[in-house]
Amino acid sequence: MDYKVIVLDLDGTLTNRDKVITPRTWEALMRAQDRGKIVVLASGRPTHGVMPLARELKLEEYGGYILSFNGGMIVNCRTGETVFSSQLPVGINGKVIDLAREHRVDIITYEGDWIVASSADYQYIALESRVCGMEVKEISDAEEMKRYLTFSVPKFILTDDGDYLAMVEPKVKAAMGKNFSVYRSDPYYLEVLPKGIDKAKSLERFLEVTGLKREEMIACGDGYNDLTMIRFAGLGVAMENGVLPVRQAADYITGSNNDDGVAQVVEKFMLSSE
Repeated sequence: MDYKVIVLDLDGTLTNRDKVITPRTWEALMRAQDRGKIVVLASGRPTHGVMPLARELKLEEYGGYILSFNGGMIVNCRTGETVFSSQLPVGINGKVIDLAREHRVDIITYEGDWIVASSADYQYIALESRVCGMEVKEISDAEEMKRYLTFSVPKFILTDDGDYLAMVEPKVKAAMGKNFSVYRSDPYYLEVLPKGIDKAKSLERFLEVTGLKREEMIACGDGYNDLTMIRFAGLGVAMENGVLPVRQAADYITGSNNDDGVAQVVEKFMLSSE
């Protein structure tokens, strides 16, 4: 198969344990783009948090795409055009904030280039701030946050230690009902998004825009929120460090994110005829 596009999760996939792209992986992706291959960065991060890696990989020059907010937004890096965007209805903000308060977990959302959160210092919120390169606007009081969030947002994240969040997850799913997507992107992040927003659905929209076929697509990931796109792509690739369900669903398992797993895939399936 002549694979024409590679879709990459970021944390745990494209980047290593230090959250950087290694030289071998960078070089392989540059060579692939020189041959006309399209790179798509698909992440739960906000668009602003993906941009530094997009610039590093020169997606603006090569015509790559950013798929952010777990599929809630697609941006054409060359034109800067937002190809697709989905937001939660404003009326749901108060309900999600109340759920966070009821279950005593912290909460994150986004406003432009800012993270809006219940605590700037809580470890998982500080991690989101550091990884995305975005400052936190702290609103610790739930009622004050409800008064502040009078606009629609792409998603909320409820955050706590993984063992506790595993118990909270089914309760939040039941409370939100069938009109919303609720799932964990990491053990410590429980995401609330508009219904039908996931990486695979977003990639369907990407294919409609570009005229490409799913059979021509490779998708690489390691986490629960990568499952749908790994099943959707013509070649679904799990990182060696991926969670068990991702490895079970994949067509191919590559090396870990610390062992240039993405470079191995690009070299094997996109550059092997060089």
